[in-house]
Amino acid sequence: MKRFLKILTTILICLGLVFFSSAIFLLCTSQTAYATSQSSTTNSSDGTSHSRAYDDGRAGVNKNYGGTSQAPNTTNESTSTGSGGFSLNFNGDSGSLNSTIRILLILTIIALCPAILVMMTSFTRVIIVLHFVRLALGTQTTPPNQVIIGLALFLTLFIMWPTFSSVYKKAIVPFDQGKITQEQAYNRGKEPIREFMYGQTQSKDLNLFCDIAGITYNDYDDVPMHVLIPSFVLSELRTAFIMGFLIYIPFIVIDMVVASVLMSMGMMMLPPTTISLPFKILLFIMADGWNLVIGSLVKTFQ
Repeated sequence: MKRFLKILTTILICLGLVFFSSAIFLLCTSQTAYATSQSSTTNSSDGTSHSRAYDDGRAGVNKNYGGTSQAPNTTNESTSTGSGGFSLNFNGDSGSLNSTIRILLILTIIALCPAILVMMTSFTRVIIVLHFVRLALGTQTTPPNQVIIGLALFLTLFIMWPTFSSVYKKAIVPFDQGKITQEQAYNRGKEPIREFMYGQTQSKDLNLFCDIAGITYNDYDDVPMHVLIPSFVLSELRTAFIMGFLIYIPFIVIDMVVASVLMSMGMMMLPPTTISLPFKILLFIMADGWNLVIGSLVKTFQ
């Protein structure tokens, strides 16, 4: 388990650094291009206006004011705020962010995807149950961590597919078509995820965090996300450990029987796990263990 946590932590840190560096590079590039474009446009317009004022100024004065020097300043002035630093621009009156800020937000969400995957989906329960299966069998590193994590990811995708499809249809498609704003897309997109988490959260865990936060609720819509997410994670941990205990029971019985037989035969120097491991693998194969474990695990989310 410690090795898995180290691997997961390393992956999270690497992904965060990569996407953070990409976001900084993108912002710097866009700001430089914007400043260069503004500078060239300003210089060009200034040169044109000065030339026209020099060539046609006297003629305009004589024509409009009879050669007097009382002509007003006819040059067109444009105000610009050329202050450096970071600026937040909006596209017109629609309230939508411009493309640079939108890309930055997308990169931030991608960097937070591992945390979202672990905290707001079925991944936590799946990975813990699969880890308990390996520990109960006593196979140490078989299946390896890569196989367990990959299987957990695809099982999570299978379990969460209806939720992801609902988010795509209700939020992403209307937003791409320009029918809803970004705030409306966010509110629509989080509702299917909230429904999934609320359906898997036990009431005592939800009441615990509501009491800590001093929040009272009559419906699940009244529960904020910062209370629902830890309640969901706590419920997932409890359910996963209960399933792990049930998985352990038949294999513990085999270990006890093998240890008793070895003790009665006076073979105390022989490790019981060496003898019990083939019997546990045989029992797991004969009972079609993977089918039972995966099937029962997926059905707990229905």
